[in-house]
Amino acid sequence: MTFKKSCYVSVIQCFFDYSTAKVLVIRSKSVGTLYRLCQALVIAYIIGYVCVLKKGYQDTDTVISSVTTKVKGIALTNTSDLGLRIWDVADYVIPPQEENSFFVLTNLNITPNQTQSRCAQNPGPGSTCSSDQDCKRGLHDSRQNGVQTGRCVHFSESEKTCEVLAWCPLEKKGDRPDPPLLAEAENFTVLIKNSIRYPKFSFNKRNILPHVNNSYLSQCVFNRVTDPDCPIFRLRDIAAEAGEDFQTMAVHGGVMGVQIRWDCNLDMAESWCVPAYTFRRLDNKDPENNVTPGFNIRFAKYYKNDVGQETRTLIKGYGIRFEIMVFGKAGKFNIVPTLLNIGAGLGLLGLVNVVCDCIVLTFMENKQQYNEMKYKYVGDFGLVSTELPELQ
Repeated sequence: MTFKKSCYVSVIQCFFDYSTAKVLVIRSKSVGTLYRLCQALVIAYIIGYVCVLKKGYQDTDTVISSVTTKVKGIALTNTSDLGLRIWDVADYVIPPQEENSFFVLTNLNITPNQTQSRCAQNPGPGSTCSSDQDCKRGLHDSRQNGVQTGRCVHFSESEKTCEVLAWCPLEKKGDRPDPPLLAEAENFTVLIKNSIRYPKFSFNKRNILPHVNNSYLSQCVFNRVTDPDCPIFRLRDIAAEAGEDFQTMAVHGGVMGVQIRWDCNLDMAESWCVPAYTFRRLDNKDPENNVTPGFNIRFAKYYKNDVGQETRTLIKGYGIRFEIMVFGKAGKFNIVPTLLNIGAGLGLLGLVNVVCDCIVLTFMENKQQYNEMKYKYVGDFGLVSTELPELQ
């Protein structure tokens, strides 16, 4: 019964206790130095990192962007299949417009004069045969070029394969031309028009800056030193900025990234908000894993011959796909994040007292004396000094 009553009294006392701060000034060089050093570190963190580096006084918004491109340039080729030919933008940019990207043809294998007819399948697994029994009529495989007719025919004097209904003659198998047929593509240029918006701040801008006029655009090409604001880029320069050789890359094709970053401090003049361009190669060029390297597409040119039969020229095109990626963040002064960061800083300053108290009451030589001076208990009817017992 006595135990229960004692517990009851203790709970009541704890419930009705009130703690208030007591100022204890410790005149100690070591403690004072530690205290001021911790305060200095917290203030340096708030001013240097939160306010200056991270701009904690600003509200932020992410960029909304649109991109259009226009490629220009002419190349001349002379091949046995196509003869002497001029290639302009309508020939080598496929398709004419894409979302935030464009593809430039740099190399190709051509299979001309294909018609829908019957011919021997290319040798390979599932196509070689010795008699008609080895070929299944109506069989078509996604890895093959057509539908089997059920006949076994000569592919060459020494080899027989299943006959297929397909676009014949079948696509030529062979190595890619090296050097690339459209080697002059390195001199092509692309105009990148990028418009951005920060909706939270109703801020709009584009990468064709106010001082750029038609006369300047007609003659400029991007250069980090002489023309950093020019939105026209030479393809060779893009590859060089990414540490790549354009002619080597043009043989197999590849994927390049054009990165445009808009980091804007809207507390400053609008003219300070300008795009920063960087370039890098995006596809894997690991020499130890070179299966299906580069980038290629197939397309065809259709026409009718003299007898009205549909004919096509099949082109396996290798080229470079340019992906345009826009990033950005804008900041502007706002009282709400300012007060939040100031409050967080004041909280950290309060933590300095806790750290110093722990050190003083735990590790200092006179910790017992500090303990007795720091804590006093006051009753309802006067001062009841209940000093803590000495620690043994």
